[in-house]
Amino acid sequence: MTSGTETGGATGTQDKDYNLIWYVESCLSNALRLETYIQDAERNKDTEVAELFRKAQADSRKGAELGKKLLRARLDGG
Repeated sequence: MTSGTETGGATGTQDKDYNLIWYVESCLSNALRLETYIQDAERNKDTEVAELFRKAQADSRKGAELGKKLLRARLDGG
């Protein structure tokens, strides 16, 4: 669902803020999903895949933290 005209009128939240909120939520959701995949790989004793997913999970967490920091600054007026 993409709109080239929505600027916050329908949601009450400007697009740039919503986009950051979406990004943070997506990163956190991905980190949570990867936890399941890590457990699956460990159950199958596939350390190579488990390590790949751990690295991806760390990247997702890092993205979420960066996004939260930027969003916090924007919402605080900074």
